[in-house]
Amino acid sequence: MNKYSLILVLGLIVCITLSCGDDPIIDPPIEEILQDTSLYNLIYGAFPSPNLPEDNILLEQGVELGRMLFYEKLLSKDGIQSCASCHRQEHGFSDTTRFSIGVEGLPGKRQAMSVFNMAWNSNEFFWDGRAHLLRDQAILPIQDELEMDETLENVLAKLNDTKIYRDQFTRVYGNDDITIDKMALAMEQFMLSIVSYNSKYDQWKAGSIELTESEERGRLLFETEYNPFFPQFSGADCAHCHGGANFENDLYMNNGLDVDVDFIDIGREAVSGKPMDRARFKVPTLRNIELTAPYMHDGRFQTLEEVVDHYNEGIHPSSTIDEAILATSLTGLFLTEEDKVDLVNFLKTLTDESFVNDQRYMDPF
Repeated sequence: MNKYSLILVLGLIVCITLSCGDDPIIDPPIEEILQDTSLYNLIYGAFPSPNLPEDNILLEQGVELGRMLFYEKLLSKDGIQSCASCHRQEHGFSDTTRFSIGVEGLPGKRQAMSVFNMAWNSNEFFWDGRAHLLRDQAILPIQDELEMDETLENVLAKLNDTKIYRDQFTRVYGNDDITIDKMALAMEQFMLSIVSYNSKYDQWKAGSIELTESEERGRLLFETEYNPFFPQFSGADCAHCHGGANFENDLYMNNGLDVDVDFIDIGREAVSGKPMDRARFKVPTLRNIELTAPYMHDGRFQTLEEVVDHYNEGIHPSSTIDEAILATSLTGLFLTEEDKVDLVNFLKTLTDESFVNDQRYMDPF
């Protein structure tokens, strides 16, 4: 055998040997993360057009990033608390404790407000309105020492160390440059996407179902104004403050919880600096009110029955009380025990079961 034949045989052996061995390991191709500007389809039933920011258009990936951040425990100092810890979907994105407990085990100063239908809010955020925009509201609890007690610098460092966030920021903004402003905008998008519009009341209004006799009596009481001259025709006058599609008026009001000497929390005055805003707080929506106990800015009432009793017979006049509420303080609302039951039954028709079970708002992890 000459040397050329020998080389040919050796080459053939090498080929056979390689073909009989394990298949070579080939690394999978690296996924290219691209920006996705698909618009988010905001569904809101019979509600009026929402108040959406022109500089933060809702995108599918933006809403998703906001949802991730809303449920992200890395935003807290101890890594065990997220926004959703105090704003739970099953409770109308509110909290069942009177004052939410923060990372150091310390209670907050006010009851956690519900986070839904924010797209119809037109007058600041929080009980006292200290956040002008929803994006401002989004990052304040992170820095609050009684809540998540974390620095924004640490938050950025933790998110930058996490590939899923670098990728998701790229999908939203076109690059993986993670900033607090981008975080706040994404969280604003998610909160604007949380909508409740399909309660029993809404279905009744659409003509698809009927209210019970008690619920209907409660509805009429809710919508009928207080009449001190003809008590038999007087109503609960709830719609005065809780009107419109979202059952609120975006105002700051003193609803007669305390007399002046008992004011502990000065409310809106701390933000506006105006003495007439003392002990005035943002009027919240009554949608899903059955799920959001305890009630009032300080969570003093545990049940809807207690709330109704307050307005019926427990108003405390003060220097900043709303005039319409003050007018009822001398006589009460003339509600009978049956009236109270009917009114509470109507309030429960504002519960939106599809909203509290909507997977779009659930924990993505």
